[in-house]
Amino acid sequence: MNKDLRIIYMGTPDFAVPSLEILVENGWNVVAVITAPDKPKGRGQKLIPSPVKEAALKHNLPVLQPTNLKSPDFLEELKSYQADIQVVVAFRMLPESVWSMPPRGTFNLHASLLPNYRGAAPINWAIINGEKETGVTTFFLKHEIDTGSIIYQEKEAILPEDNIGTLYEKLMKRGSKLVLKTIEEVSKGEVVTMPQDESKALHHAPKIFKETCEINWNQKAEDIHNLIRGLSPYPAAWTTIEDKTCKIYSSEVVKDLTGKSIGEMETDNKKHLRFQTAQGALEIKEIQMQGKKRMPIEDFLRGHKF
Repeated sequence: MNKDLRIIYMGTPDFAVPSLEILVENGWNVVAVITAPDKPKGRGQKLIPSPVKEAALKHNLPVLQPTNLKSPDFLEELKSYQADIQVVVAFRMLPESVWSMPPRGTFNLHASLLPNYRGAAPINWAIINGEKETGVTTFFLKHEIDTGSIIYQEKEAILPEDNIGTLYEKLMKRGSKLVLKTIEEVSKGEVVTMPQDESKALHHAPKIFKETCEINWNQKAEDIHNLIRGLSPYPAAWTTIEDKTCKIYSSEVVKDLTGKSIGEMETDNKKHLRFQTAQGALEIKEIQMQGKKRMPIEDFLRGHKF
């Protein structure tokens, strides 16, 4: 195994931190880290570094934060590191001038079993669609996004109690181990890739917008329950109650409500709040009314009567 392999690492959010850490901790030669520019945050609009930048600085790694990945100055600087390979985890779309630069190519970690769930939000959509399993994939980059030849894949069960928060954590850890395994095999020159099989019907994983998160009570209770799981704790599914936006963080599917029409609510103003759907009803377990804190339904009903 050649640990002198010169690696450039690209990533931005917390999901990409364990993959960087595992390479450094295992003695791999990460020569530079590319991440997004610092972002202004909060009232004072103070510039905040990305989680990957913080991790890189902790390990005294050079950090590059280009605003334009095609700029000649950035490409020149990138070339100066003479990387053998580039590793990408939760970064952004790369131009060919970047991903084709190293002699051993550029590989990406994606949080799904490709070719299923290509796109920006694979973990959310796997839960929203009621999948029972997902996984992580490493693959070499080529022109079309998320389409390159697969290096490795590993499956991860989606448990009924999983939400985006818990599944994100599991895939983040599993993904970091897969990145390490991929680098080890690349360094030995033993990587065997396989093309993505596009013969089956595929699900896509587009970016999540506010309208994606609105609950439609005309759906089945099971589907709405999965939407809530796939968006909890962030950005959270929402509905309107008494003209106020209300975020729902957890729920349970229950039997149809007697005499209630779709979207109608039932509550004892003490312990339960339920909505009738197209099939079955949904019991709300955790809620956040506009302007209030997130809380269990019993605490919420103690201070709010319908």
